[in-house]
Amino acid sequence: MSETVWILTGPTASGKTDLSLDLAERYGCEIVCMDSMQIYRGMDIGTAKPTAAEQARAPHHMLDICDPRDAYSVAQWVEDACACIRDIQARGKRALLVGGTGFYLRALRHPMAMGSVPAVPEIRAELEAVAAQPDGKEVLHRQLEAADPITARRLHVNDVRRVIRALEVFRATGVPFSRQPQSEEAPPFESRCAALTMPRDRLYARIDLRVERMLEAGLADEVRSLLESGVPEDCQSMKGLGYKELVPYLRGESTLEEAKAAIQQGSRHYAKRQLTWFRAEKDLFWAESGAEIEAFFAGRIGG
Repeated sequence: MSETVWILTGPTASGKTDLSLDLAERYGCEIVCMDSMQIYRGMDIGTAKPTAAEQARAPHHMLDICDPRDAYSVAQWVEDACACIRDIQARGKRALLVGGTGFYLRALRHPMAMGSVPAVPEIRAELEAVAAQPDGKEVLHRQLEAADPITARRLHVNDVRRVIRALEVFRATGVPFSRQPQSEEAPPFESRCAALTMPRDRLYARIDLRVERMLEAGLADEVRSLLESGVPEDCQSMKGLGYKELVPYLRGESTLEEAKAAIQQGSRHYAKRQLTWFRAEKDLFWAESGAEIEAFFAGRIGG
């Protein structure tokens, strides 16, 4: 029987990396990254990617798998992460998913069946052509918001494949996808999911300190290097926190202090959105201490 997958989530700067390494060492886990920015090569400081020393403490998967010029969808992440998990389990190890990307978490735990309406190649080709344009995925998501706001709220803008499918169903039938006969597919793995949390004022102080340390570690130089290597300012990766705010600074349009304040504020707002997202998840065990989360994963407490 395959080992139950452990999932450790929580807001940014809550201490997931340190706890995950302790758990991995204690229980022989292999870590699977569940972060939509740590997938990109060359984006290390601003994504708080585990360092080489940290990665040496336990096997890590789903880090540095994409060029920063590439778009990468939620569906792709689920497919690739599931392949990693199956490989880990086939070797008799336990997968420990770690990260705070809520739409990755939901897509993995609550796969969404995309309906029984047959594919319409002409419609799909037209929508895929839109997706290939600059800002195409945003255009498609806005179309979905207008046609089917319920499904648009469930699908992230980067989940292009499912956005296209939802629009295709609507265009083919005239009925929003959310009003089609629905079913949620069974999750691909048994899992136990825990969220690391802490009082809001303490979390925000940790976020502000982390941003200061990122800048001291050379985040501005990292962003400059990406731009000089040909990574477009408007690509998916450069819209991440800590990157988009430094572009105006590097152009001479703002000061470093202004960029720092913008990153700190954006990160606090992001943490708030993460907490809202995670509270909507079912069967999520919340704890402030690593000891409680370890006991939950080990089955000593909780569901």
